[in-house]
Amino acid sequence: MSKKMHLITGPLSPKGAAKALLNQVPMVCAALFGLAPLVHAQSAAPLSESEFLSDVPIVLSVSRLRQRLDETPGAVTVLDRAMIRDTGARDVADLLRYVPGFEVSSSFESNAPQASYHVNLKDYSNRVQVMVDGRSVYSPFLWGSTGPGLQAVAIDDIERIEVIRGTNAAAYGARAFLGMINIVTRDTVDTMGTAAHVAGGDNGIQDALVRLGWGDNQARFRVTADQRADSGLLGAGGRDRVSRLNFRGTLQATDSDRLDVRAGQSTISAGVGAEGESGNGLRTRRIDTSFVQLDWSRILSANEDLSFQYSHMDEFIIDQVPNTTFADVMMNRGGRASSDTLMAQHTLRMRQDLSWIWGAELRQERITSRVMYDTDAALETNFYRVFFNAEWHIVPSLVFNAGSMLERNSVAGDTVSPRTMLNWHVVPGQTLRYGVSKAYRPPSTFENFSHLVYRSASLAEAGFPGGEYVDFKSIGGLAPESVVSREIGYLGTFDSLQLNVDVRVFDETSTNIIEEKKEANDYTKYYANIPGGNWSDLTAPRNTHGAEFQLKWRPWQDGQWTLGHLWIDNGQLYPRAPSTSSSLMFTQRFPQGVRFSLMSSHTDAVPQLPNSAVPGPAVNRTDMRIAKELRWGPRKGELSLVVQNLGPSYLDFDPNFKFVRQAYVMLRLEN
Repeated sequence: MSKKMHLITGPLSPKGAAKALLNQVPMVCAALFGLAPLVHAQSAAPLSESEFLSDVPIVLSVSRLRQRLDETPGAVTVLDRAMIRDTGARDVADLLRYVPGFEVSSSFESNAPQASYHVNLKDYSNRVQVMVDGRSVYSPFLWGSTGPGLQAVAIDDIERIEVIRGTNAAAYGARAFLGMINIVTRDTVDTMGTAAHVAGGDNGIQDALVRLGWGDNQARFRVTADQRADSGLLGAGGRDRVSRLNFRGTLQATDSDRLDVRAGQSTISAGVGAEGESGNGLRTRRIDTSFVQLDWSRILSANEDLSFQYSHMDEFIIDQVPNTTFADVMMNRGGRASSDTLMAQHTLRMRQDLSWIWGAELRQERITSRVMYDTDAALETNFYRVFFNAEWHIVPSLVFNAGSMLERNSVAGDTVSPRTMLNWHVVPGQTLRYGVSKAYRPPSTFENFSHLVYRSASLAEAGFPGGEYVDFKSIGGLAPESVVSREIGYLGTFDSLQLNVDVRVFDETSTNIIEEKKEANDYTKYYANIPGGNWSDLTAPRNTHGAEFQLKWRPWQDGQWTLGHLWIDNGQLYPRAPSTSSSLMFTQRFPQGVRFSLMSSHTDAVPQLPNSAVPGPAVNRTDMRIAKELRWGPRKGELSLVVQNLGPSYLDFDPNFKFVRQAYVMLRLEN
């Protein structure tokens, strides 16, 4: 496989991209089914809501197999629909403050919130995979950023969020380098009828949603239109607005065949930049994203099923502003990107003690941007993936998980990401876990091929060679980042105390970290593999280690405490002393349909903020929500008040932006 970037004379249409992928189907089928033994298995029971919401819920995102939480090969935080609503959060990034190990911020650009796990926040959080209903939603154009994907669906349409704390590349490939966020939307059967909500409050908050669900047992459909709008952080360049339209249809063709069709479009618009700042003046940045996704599944026989998925996504970014120093230079970082993904997977449960899943995936990503890459051609990257994961109950108390992802990247070459994990049920309700995994992250298109250059007569007059200002110029040939992760876990359930405990102790060894550097001219930037971090030339692998835990306690009826905490030492990888972060959430249901929740989070001070040399103070934030259920015969609703940041304003990881106290009122109606 050639490692050169493919250049196309123009961007492929969805039809052309799909045809190119379908031409590879014979190879996929050979990889997928050539390994398949001829077995006869037994039928799997369908998932029930109680399985997801029980004290030991069933999760799907770790190995692609349906597994109990205490038998998965990794640590998982499950944010269910009740918790999501109780937080009063208006977007997914805000919810991740309650997951141990995550830091979130809207300070880089308010239209692309960042969520970072175990590393400092950067301009683009591209070491975590984000998926919505099994579809990867990171941005190929924005360096693999998770920001737009975290805003892909209305928060009211989310059933639960499964957050894998630790690498999950063995199941989902390169982008799940340090962790993974899987957003699972509500089934169409649960959203029949009509629903609407409207919210307004401080800081220009104006949110609204309308949803319609209809159909029968054979065909069900849902359409959701919603908007989230506010004035952003204090110091931001203008108003933020996210507008979305999402459709989902479920067709039960036969007792064995099901087809889910999803499609959507979102527009993210935000004021960014600073008045009078050269190259970063006030402007409106716009990100338009559209997608279509088809999922078909068939029950082949007892406990054996087959599924296929095809998805297509388009991105269109508008981001330009005149340079205040050189009037004939338009600072433009816009362009287009698209991706097509075709996936097939086969699941077997050979015996009660042995299950496995294998499959293959083809993915194409194309980016077109004259200013970012100094070419009108589309830059294409192809991904070829084959995966296998198995769960074996050696004895009833001992569960062994093993899996691997073989990945071929047309630019970065071949990688293998294996994982093994052993879960020991010491006694009922008490589980120990130990495992090792390895993951790779290939460089993004911009990291490996950027050529961001501006040309003008005024630049030539100012002495720039050739009249060119080269902002980014890739050196190419970057090696994939790699991480070896070792972890010890403990899950404890104490029924008499109504207490659940989840502890993870981790050690992560990273090599070939890709960091931004500067040329000798002090303005041209590029990316390079820096084994020891961007302030050191040490060649030894760098190490991050620490511990995190989460606790859920129900000390009395209808009351619950949820606590999360992280201690981490990543000083060898990033210039930051050992630090802690924590979150605490209390909820209480009262008579007459009244529900109260109080949330608090803390992050230690940092020696410098990510985008400046300014020290960052500790961040403390406390939110409150109180809600009252409403009923008119068969109709129901809810009136709620949310206050975010009861304490003083705080710097949101940037000296120019502050998160101030804001309150809003929301009215929900359902029929």
